[in-house]
Amino acid sequence: MGIFDRKKDTPTAPVATEDLGLLGSQATKFVERVLEIGIDGKGTFDSAQKVADDARRRRSDPERVVDDIVGAHLRLAAGNGFVTGLGGFVTMPVALPANVVGFYVVATRMAAAIAAVRGYDIQQPAVRSAILLSLIGADSDDLLKKVGYQSTGKLANLAADRLPGAVVMAINKGVGFRIITRMGRTTLTKLGRLVPVAGGAIGAGLDSYLLKKIADGVREQFPFKATLTSLPSEN
Repeated sequence: MGIFDRKKDTPTAPVATEDLGLLGSQATKFVERVLEIGIDGKGTFDSAQKVADDARRRRSDPERVVDDIVGAHLRLAAGNGFVTGLGGFVTMPVALPANVVGFYVVATRMAAAIAAVRGYDIQQPAVRSAILLSLIGADSDDLLKKVGYQSTGKLANLAADRLPGAVVMAINKGVGFRIITRMGRTTLTKLGRLVPVAGGAIGAGLDSYLLKKIADGVREQFPFKATLTSLPSEN
């Protein structure tokens, strides 16, 4: 999947990507919460940077560090306990099942932790947008075209770019919109009814499969940016 290579000239295409009504509002709230919890952490849910730093203390080989991060998040998804672990943090005024919101929070933290290990500043708006784009796979190409960019490179190219705030907002809202509409407009009309998309072993297995696909994409799209100095080992 080739994603994002900005042309030198600033694009003039409109940055509005999706409907500005209820779905647009929900999309914005969704991505704000996913970024807030998934990257910055909240309560007992560690930030992506802490996850990355802790993993680097345990391993000297950067690839093994990434393996550990992915493995830990796959176990979290397979155990189907991430919603319980997040508690009320996943509650938001967006009509999505709590387990769906929880999944994307976990996926965002995993992607951000991998990016941090590989040398990207996950506090930068463009990097955070690239992390969000990794959640929607091939849909990223279409979304980026809608905001006026050609998708001819890797997501890592986005990290070096200083995007206008309006473009960052359009990308983020577009990602949220894609995720929400994947769940179906019928679900969105049932405000207050948080119905699981799948339950039990089937749900946990599907979560793990989807998370692994996201992890594989992040590994490809965020190559090592620079040689990093390992943190001191605790062992």
